Amino acid sequence: MLAASLAIVIGFVGLIWSADRFVEGAAALARNLGMQPIMIGLTIVALGTSAPEIIVSISAALEHSGTLAIGNALGSNLANIGLVLGITALIAPLPISRRILRRELPLVILATLAASYCLYDHILSLVDSILLLLALCLIFAYLINSKSHQPKAELDAEIEPIQEMNYNKAWLLFLLGLALLIASSQLLVWGAREIALASGVSELIIGLTVVAVGTSLPELAATIASALKGHHELAIGNILGSNLFNLLAVMAVPSLIAPVELQPEVFYRDYATMTAITLLLAIMIYSHSLLRRKIKPVIGRLGGGLLLLSYAAYYYLLFLTLN
Repeated sequence: MLAASLAIVIGFVGLIWSADRFVEGAAALARNLGMQPIMIGLTIVALGTSAPEIIVSISAALEHSGTLAIGNALGSNLANIGLVLGITALIAPLPISRRILRRELPLVILATLAASYCLYDHILSLVDSILLLLALCLIFAYLINSKSHQPKAELDAEIEPIQEMNYNKAWLLFLLGLALLIASSQLLVWGAREIALASGVSELIIGLTVVAVGTSLPELAATIASALKGHHELAIGNILGSNLFNLLAVMAVPSLIAPVELQPEVFYRDYATMTAITLLLAIMIYSHSLLRRKIKPVIGRLGGGLLLLSYAAYYYLLFLTLN
């Protein structure tokens, strides 16, 4: 247990550090190759925020631990909304732009509801994975098309500056980040599996809790930092983008390697709770928008507390399930 716990801690630290290096290197390489900043933001940077979840999902699937990977995807979405947005809103209330109301949030709701088609029969198949990845490609195409019509000033506000570096340094950061991402994820998956075996808890529960919270730590740090700096677009956009990737990419990966059989509670407890907390977020935002049409919608401290309380209630539900 001690070795497994140490492996999880080292794996988390390695994932967080290497994901940043991977994104920095990949973004710099893309910039040096002439790629537009908006495309870098929509693809490389967006993918990079979910890189820990994706690499962990691949490693888990290769180790025949597909349920751990599915738990990681669902648990990360729960943590992103309940924990990350909840804590961030308690620290600094988050105004929501009309653009997010019209575009990103409806896409997340649609992807969340569409995922029910792939999970309701309690098996994630190759066809399900292809459908999820196809949906991701269509969403990317839509976002690229819609953002191409945005004013330059709005785009600049949404995109984080890309560090300038030469090809050699960019390649070094990219390859080093990728190598450490893979090594850290394998260490983390090994530790999680060992703890599951030693404690008698299922890999699904470990994925929903320990692994999901750990891989959401980069989002927590980035979202709080963005909110404190007044970059609310980045704060909310990072969370919604990460949730899209988790549903349509992270969850799709395991069954590309082998079909994943799921226990009924994955759909009726975990997916249902994720859907409920996503709809709760949407209701809070849209009701605020309808009641105060002339004021930008805000996730305030009351809303943040409600999201955090909902996340805590889910953990209590998991505790009751184990006993």
